[in-house]
Amino acid sequence: MSLPRKLLNEFDEVLTDRGYNSRSKGIRDALKDYIVRYQWMKDLEGDRVGIIAVIYDHHYPGVMEEITDIQHQYRDHINATMHLHMSEKNCLEVIIVKGDASEIRNLTEKIMSLKGVEHVKLTTTSSTKNN
Repeated sequence: MSLPRKLLNEFDEVLTDRGYNSRSKGIRDALKDYIVRYQWMKDLEGDRVGIIAVIYDHHYPGVMEEITDIQHQYRDHINATMHLHMSEKNCLEVIIVKGDASEIRNLTEKIMSLKGVEHVKLTTTSSTKNN
């Protein structure tokens, strides 16, 4: 596996902060966490309401347009968006979603797959009130 030097250095700093003695153990734990989060997202069902937080490099060619195009494809599931300039390089897009879990998952995964997107996090809850 190859990683950019900057990412590896950041990972090593986190491992040190968390008290890991082994990079291999840290990588195993990170992979397990990634798998658990993916399985959670894959198992979502029914009507959901939530947010998708997207951090992306706005200097990456075409990424802003691609994010906008995807949002237009899923306009029936997007209630609002908010845009924040985090730094010279990065922007945060917060997308408020409501609708079928499979459509929200598809929207999230399409954004995740874009080059120039640094991080995506989906947080949802059931949109129906339990009595």
